[in-house]
Amino acid sequence: MQLTAEQVERYQRDGYLIFPGLFSKAEIAVLRAETARLARLDADTVIRERTGGVRSIFRVHEHDGATRSPAFRALVRTPRVLRPTLQALGTQGVYVYHTKINTKPAIEGTVWMWHQDYGSWQRDGCARPDMATFAVMMTDSVEMNGALYVIPGSHKRGRLEPYYDDTTSYKFWAIPKTDIVEVLKSSPPAVPVVGPAGTAVLFHCNLLHASGHNLTAEDRWHIYISFNTCANAPAFGPASRPDWVVSRNTQPLPVEADEGVLEAALLPTALLQET
Repeated sequence: MQLTAEQVERYQRDGYLIFPGLFSKAEIAVLRAETARLARLDADTVIRERTGGVRSIFRVHEHDGATRSPAFRALVRTPRVLRPTLQALGTQGVYVYHTKINTKPAIEGTVWMWHQDYGSWQRDGCARPDMATFAVMMTDSVEMNGALYVIPGSHKRGRLEPYYDDTTSYKFWAIPKTDIVEVLKSSPPAVPVVGPAGTAVLFHCNLLHASGHNLTAEDRWHIYISFNTCANAPAFGPASRPDWVVSRNTQPLPVEADEGVLEAALLPTALLQET
């Protein structure tokens, strides 16, 4: 899959691209089954809401670790994910900075405040905003179930200095209220990224985005694959965040089989249970 010249221009202008129906129902079924399996694990990489439900599952793309998953490992290497990302970032080599499944459980799935991913990633030591995230919806996404919202063109403002938000179960760097109010008043209306399962979105690391509370009776599952250009990898030291949020594997990813997700579903279950 290659982006057209118009899509590249739109990404540069708006900071995001939406791909309706990018993944099939069969592929989504495989990813959903994996998400359900991973959500039952007790590991540092499984973050839970204060009410007990799963908020996020990290590091699902590698071949090792508690939350390893052949299906998600294949997903990040598909041409449908990798080639548009390489084009958008204008590079020949990217690696996975981290993967994160946000599950937003029914009723108890809470908000992610307005933020820029680069607000945190610059603090990790990434010198340039040569980074982007590719998200795939594994359930239907509607405004009421905590859809992802983006502010078109907000990436052009550059990095805004964030504050450390500790009001939710996963603490992170968010945009101060006074700053985001000014941005919202002076920008085009925020856009909800909605659509049936299989829809995907690619967005710039400085694009302002947020999501609300899940007020529905069904869970809302998204997989976020965050990429960094290989030349932009940070230096690692004792103060670096854990590997599951700032990956130490900075080797360029190869483009592999587009059928990899479905092929992973045929692997013996025993492979997933090995320690």
